[in-house]
Amino acid sequence: MSLDLSRRAFLGSCAALTVAFALPRPSLAAPAKTVDPAEVDGFLAIGADGRVTVHCGKVDLGQGLRIAIRQMAAEELGLGVESIALIEGDTMLTPDQGPTAGSTGVPKGGVQIRQAAATARQALIRLAAARLEMAPEDLDLRDGMVAPRDGGRSIGMGDLVGERGFELKLDPKAPLRKPAEYRVVGRPLPRPDLPAKVCGTHAYVHDFKLPGMLHGRVIRPPSVGARLLKVDEASVKGIKGVRVVRIKDFLAVVAEREWDAVRAARLLKAQWSDSAPLMGNGAVRDWLKAGPFTAEEVLKAKGDAAARLADSPAAVEYYWPVQSHASLGPSCAVAQVGGGAATIWTASQATHKFRPAFAALLGLPVDKVRLVYLDGSGCYGMNGHDDASADAALLSKAVGKPVRVAWSREDELAWDPKGPPQLLALRGSMNEAGVLTGWSTEMWLPKATASLPNVPLLAPEAAGIDQPQGLVTGLISQNGDPPYAVPDLEVKVHWLADAPLRPSNIRAPGKIANTFAVESFFDELCAGVGMDPLVARLIGLRDLRGVTVLSKAASMLAWAPRPIPNPKADGTGRGIAYVHYKHSETYVAIAMEVSVDRESGRIHIHRVACAHDCGLVINPDALKMQIEGCILQTLSRTLVEEVTFDASRVTSTDQSTYPILTFAAVPDIAIELIERPDLPPMGGGEAAATPVPAALANAVFDAVGVRLRTVPFTPQRVREASRPL
Repeated sequence: MSLDLSRRAFLGSCAALTVAFALPRPSLAAPAKTVDPAEVDGFLAIGADGRVTVHCGKVDLGQGLRIAIRQMAAEELGLGVESIALIEGDTMLTPDQGPTAGSTGVPKGGVQIRQAAATARQALIRLAAARLEMAPEDLDLRDGMVAPRDGGRSIGMGDLVGERGFELKLDPKAPLRKPAEYRVVGRPLPRPDLPAKVCGTHAYVHDFKLPGMLHGRVIRPPSVGARLLKVDEASVKGIKGVRVVRIKDFLAVVAEREWDAVRAARLLKAQWSDSAPLMGNGAVRDWLKAGPFTAEEVLKAKGDAAARLADSPAAVEYYWPVQSHASLGPSCAVAQVGGGAATIWTASQATHKFRPAFAALLGLPVDKVRLVYLDGSGCYGMNGHDDASADAALLSKAVGKPVRVAWSREDELAWDPKGPPQLLALRGSMNEAGVLTGWSTEMWLPKATASLPNVPLLAPEAAGIDQPQGLVTGLISQNGDPPYAVPDLEVKVHWLADAPLRPSNIRAPGKIANTFAVESFFDELCAGVGMDPLVARLIGLRDLRGVTVLSKAASMLAWAPRPIPNPKADGTGRGIAYVHYKHSETYVAIAMEVSVDRESGRIHIHRVACAHDCGLVINPDALKMQIEGCILQTLSRTLVEEVTFDASRVTSTDQSTYPILTFAAVPDIAIELIERPDLPPMGGGEAAATPVPAALANAVFDAVGVRLRTVPFTPQRVREASRPL
């Protein structure tokens, strides 16, 4: 990835497919439409003109679903993507396909829609066969027409179905088109959202407006868990039209002008109770190990790891800190509540999932609450979008008008749900041939609450409105064992009932920290026996797809086998890491070249090479964009990101105290896709993030012989690790 690109060239490269749209202002009185995922009509609608509308429960958070979903439907229906409109994440119009999370946009959401389109194609061909008095196998659907394969009279889709719909169950066994027939899938078609984003005209939820809309700001307590004792409403009397809203400990202001709401939130005098429930970020590591624990669980066991490792060195610990989503734009939402119904415009990744939560918040039946997805800032789990939506809904109900709530930067970094901390201790043994002989992983992790419907929200908590309580952390114990053959293995976890700050799943939850530990420690074992880490990985792998991505990533970096570390005068080094995501999904290998300045402790990343195998590739360009995003975001998380907090509050509440990767630090990134058109598609939104920290740590070790086991890899930590004992 090079930054040497002129503005003219950049804009020229983005000029392509453009899909125009207007911001939706739907009402709950919209025409009835099935959203049953078992029905073809839940996903597809064909107009009399033959144009198709796809209704998708998954949403495009910037990962390219707006083109990929169109391509999957278009392929089965024999259309070009320009003939397909897409509606996404609207609880009234789209089926519930689950949250847009876990890299499931294409493998689950897209595959389901593709199957609906295949079912529709078969139905259209059967209808046309009856009219044309021909056998269905002699017909095909292309360019919106069902026609004989060898030419002749054709019938348009709109004439066959039109506005009445299919009234047909989705057939999970409806045959898909074969790869040799593909005209759309696998092509690098341009994303329809990019031209407007590049030109600054794309409409985000922050831009959405309703007639008579007010602007709201919520005043958060000065410390976590503090209670509101007294409010002096007279302190904002000088700002025209400001109204103070208090519901127990929920405190906010609304005004006709946004700046008036901002000023009032700053000036409103409120008295809060003291509260100091936190342990401080410096104490989290010890807190994790101290317990008490709700359970201790052996996740994997094979052979007798304890006996095998009885004479091996003591375990080494790897630590991943609390982190924020740190979205570039603070969260925002608009709500209109009244007349026994509510519509909320939100950037939520889980509109269907949060619908019952907002119904409970507002005291409304679920079918009277509608959530409509609009683009917001990227979050890759759950940042403050759903909290801002709850703020707006509660305020709209209180004042009887539409309300827009936009968080401040300080709100976002202080109050968004955080990625939880993780601590791992690893022991292992490797023989001189580079073969693993024993392995033990011990984890200390906050435990997700079983069947919790969603992350508990700030607004109902402050307002004293009942909501389910517990922790949402994601599947954070996966990939805690090596992907390489080992006869004696144990992976166990100590589960904690709480987390230092309200947690939520953040991109590739758990797997990044676990793979960081596993792949870094594997290199430590390689160094102990003088074995090249690539060779040892290839020896231990039993999966050809894994061998392929490792070999490809290494070749992209011109890897030559040798022992590690290999310190050089210029401080350069190389590292490699591998993951089979969740041991069941995408395969990724990342090789990295870095240099380290021992004196300053600064790490400079020169090149990143990524080999990626996620099965069938729907759109190679969109996938590469996703992979680049994975790599860059995780480099940021590895190098500079850590939430700091004291006994009362988060203290990293701006971009100087919670920095992210800068443009100047972006390395060259090369990506090779291993395309497997005969295999099902797997996810591209998370897997490539997972090996990044280990590849970086391994490259630093190779460069200067320093092993970094605590994230982030700040210059201070590098300097401290470099000091002789």
